[in-house]
Amino acid sequence: MSIKKTLVSMRKNGNSHSGRLFGDRKWLIPFFASFLVFLHLFSSATFGVFTSSYGGEQVPFDVVSFTRPENSNGYFVESDLKKWFNRSRYSELEPPRLAYLISGTKGDSQRMIRTLQAVYHPRNQYILHLDLEAPPRERLMLGVYVKSDSTFQEVGNVRVMAQSNLVTYKGLL
Repeated sequence: MSIKKTLVSMRKNGNSHSGRLFGDRKWLIPFFASFLVFLHLFSSATFGVFTSSYGGEQVPFDVVSFTRPENSNGYFVESDLKKWFNRSRYSELEPPRLAYLISGTKGDSQRMIRTLQAVYHPRNQYILHLDLEAPPRERLMLGVYVKSDSTFQEVGNVRVMAQSNLVTYKGLL
């Protein structure tokens, strides 16, 4: 008999919450506000409201050509990227996109080189800094690497700091 009462009470409680989703409309205002923000951002991106102000040529979204290539180099994205970079050299008027300070200590020069190679882009600026704990020989080797790399020489956006500062947990001193 008590099992029957329990089942009846569970059935009543289950049915009373089924219409609550549509009865409680607190979720409508945040939903529509989020939807309006999404529509605004999507339409702005679609119709080109968010474009750069320097007036330079933009990187095309469709880098891979869908036409039939004349030679075997056309099958690879890298060949199209090389054509685009050769066609539009970065002018002096274009501002850098990002500036990186890559800092290291004794024994970090190889890690700094790998980090530089991983994040390198021609429009960005890079400063490599070794602190006081790094020996002068390591600083010189880092400078020689940057000067010997043909890409860094051509673009000229990687610099090695000649002076060293003490680096603490609070930053450079």
